[in-house]
Amino acid sequence: MTIKVLLADDQILVRAGLKVLVDSAPDLEVVAEAATGRQAVALAREARADVVLMDIRMPDMDGLAATKAITADEDLAGVRVLVLTTFEVNEYVFQALRAGASGFLGKGTEPEDLLDAIRVVARGEALLSPVATQGLIARFLEQPDRRPTPSPATLSALTDREREIVALVARGGSNDDIAEELAVSPLTVKTHVSRALLKLGARDRAQLVVLAYESGLVRPGER
Repeated sequence: MTIKVLLADDQILVRAGLKVLVDSAPDLEVVAEAATGRQAVALAREARADVVLMDIRMPDMDGLAATKAITADEDLAGVRVLVLTTFEVNEYVFQALRAGASGFLGKGTEPEDLLDAIRVVARGEALLSPVATQGLIARFLEQPDRRPTPSPATLSALTDREREIVALVARGGSNDDIAEELAVSPLTVKTHVSRALLKLGARDRAQLVVLAYESGLVRPGER
């Protein structure tokens, strides 16, 4: 099954390079290109892409606003957003994850890693680069005016085991890592993660990480 990809970047040379790379993979295909965030939102609806590679800095509507528009649209529930960034604007990346982006990658990522990331996101699996994402969120929340306020009610719907697993997800653990630590099967971990996603109304693991930090379940620097 071919994964349909939408490229959203205002630089035509960047899009051209990404298109050549993505189309070189037999299971991936670029179905549309957008030069602005507004175009990205419109084309996400028209092209029915599986994954949007989203730049942050674009004219008309930036990538953050476009990500929010796409992830808030119920008709686009199956569309995943993968943010491409130079890590210059940590706050924007954090907000994109909170808005529903499935993860982020740096523009200096190796070609094969980018292709693999598209496949991972298309399968509905996030978080991409969990350690890097954890570090990003931790740095953002360590700012004096951005410290999380513990809010137990946010996670009150979860069982103790689900809370424990969400915390481990937030620290960058994969299902296999968590299963080994808790001496359970990866399938059991996957089931608990799925239930937590449903109870919290989160799209994927990326949002679980954000919620874990914002609620105070996990704090920057904790292990």
